[in-house]
Amino acid sequence: MTALDRLSVTAIAADVQAGRRSAVAVIEDVVARLDAYDAIQPAVWISRFEPDALRAAAAAVDARVAAGETLPLAGVPFAVKDNIDLAGLATTAACPAFAYQPEQSATVVAKLVAAGAIPVGKANLDQFATGLNGTRSPYGIPRNAYNRAWVSGGSSSGSAVAVAAGLVAFALGTDTAGSGRVPAAFNHLVGLKPSKGRWSSTGLVPACRTLDCITVFTSTTEDAALVDTIAAGFDATDSLSRALPDVPRARRRIGVPRAEQCRWFGDIESEFLYRQALASLDAELVEIDLAPLDEAARLLYDGPWVAERTAALQTLLLDNPDAIHPVVREIVEQGFGYSAIDAFNGAYRLAELACLAEAMWQQVDLLALPTAPTSYRVAEMLAEPIRLNASLGAYTNFVNLLDMAAIAVPAGTYASGVGFGVTLMGPAGTDRALLDAANAFFPAPASPPPLDLEGRMETVKLAVVGAHLEGMPLHWQLTSREAKFVEATTTAPTYKLYAMAESVPPKPALVHSEDGAAIALEVYELDMAAFGSFVTEVPPPLAIGTVTLADGSQVKGFVAEPRAMTGAEDITALGGWRAYIARG
Repeated sequence: MTALDRLSVTAIAADVQAGRRSAVAVIEDVVARLDAYDAIQPAVWISRFEPDALRAAAAAVDARVAAGETLPLAGVPFAVKDNIDLAGLATTAACPAFAYQPEQSATVVAKLVAAGAIPVGKANLDQFATGLNGTRSPYGIPRNAYNRAWVSGGSSSGSAVAVAAGLVAFALGTDTAGSGRVPAAFNHLVGLKPSKGRWSSTGLVPACRTLDCITVFTSTTEDAALVDTIAAGFDATDSLSRALPDVPRARRRIGVPRAEQCRWFGDIESEFLYRQALASLDAELVEIDLAPLDEAARLLYDGPWVAERTAALQTLLLDNPDAIHPVVREIVEQGFGYSAIDAFNGAYRLAELACLAEAMWQQVDLLALPTAPTSYRVAEMLAEPIRLNASLGAYTNFVNLLDMAAIAVPAGTYASGVGFGVTLMGPAGTDRALLDAANAFFPAPASPPPLDLEGRMETVKLAVVGAHLEGMPLHWQLTSREAKFVEATTTAPTYKLYAMAESVPPKPALVHSEDGAAIALEVYELDMAAFGSFVTEVPPPLAIGTVTLADGSQVKGFVAEPRAMTGAEDITALGGWRAYIARG
């Protein structure tokens, strides 16, 4: 199977409306894409309309265009997260025992269809939208579109993968604690989380009813803005709907966390990508105190708001608890332990924290935080499902509690191919301002890496400084493992290089030193198994550690124990091992 290009909301709508393409032709392409990708990731979907039904829906759109209707989303295929009602398909929330047949589509879905969009099917999710990782569904695990060993992010897992894989042009997700943002980051997507009440939640299975938002995944901010113009608006059938005016917002002062308040959970690659993204912002960066936001975030799962999830599932929890995914059940059952007194005390504290957040908006125009502090492999998440999932919400859990709008945008790529993202946040009503800011700060994101269609091999980058350089006596240990040359570069100017005494063949020792220099090296890429076997052959006093490169990124590389200095010659001034060997 060849790679699938992504679909564009704006391009499809413009073409179909102008008659350059028919909606039927668009759907024929989508059907072929669905068939091809089903062989790779069947767990993306819980249910779909049959191809003939999709063709009929497309023909109806073509007829409306031919009759002179102006359809802003003419012929645009989209996916619906399966906790949002779509007439004609069951709503399951990824729980077969909960499934029901809705009489009508959710308000947002109906508005999109009226605008000419064509729903393809219901996307998989973490059951009852409880999770940020995408592994908690009896319908299978939608894996990251760019490296299937890694999580897709959740709970809107299938929605994100469907867009990233080019199966639909946009997808609806939901967001209570970050479910519309984390999957966007990991799959190189834009994820717009509207202000609470801006989009109707009528027809949405509640997770936390007072916090839930329907969201959208797209490939560009332009596409997200177009969908927002259709989906937004007051809905009298939704008791929490709000007629929010658009609030203009400058983008001169961008709030970022204090360095000591950033949490990376040991992921130095995330920290590097975030600092790189901040360096690209044309604005004043203002450090803010993240502590009030962190405290608000803890109320969601370590406070009485978990009882709101319990309230949504109370009947099923009491009557058929075994129907609920065991990890979801473990989380939601905790709500039975909270009292009304706890709920009121939590509400009082949240109001105090909201006041602190309001004061923060007087200091900064927007926030720019990492969407997620790290990413995880599926195997890791399954082994430690609650603790690792909680890590993913470090920068997302407070947003709905503190009544903010947010948009996640692509901002880098991990070595694994998984996406890294930054989220821009503002007060309620700043949705359009955030879209404008995202377009200004992160315009036309670079093309994501190739889709993982055959099972991407996981790799490690390794820096070598001596006997493993090309042309040196131990280079064969890399070539025999099919190591791929990445680049010739230098370390950061914080290393010293020594020629070890009595080493056969001659080998250097690289030692970190603040008064050091830049040392020439070569970077290679090995698959995980090859890297593991290579490490077992590294003799003491050498070892494999982490080396910082000239551009600030970090890779695995040779380092040395203190005993390597015994009798060694400092050759730092030569700038590298090749110069030492040439000296003779």
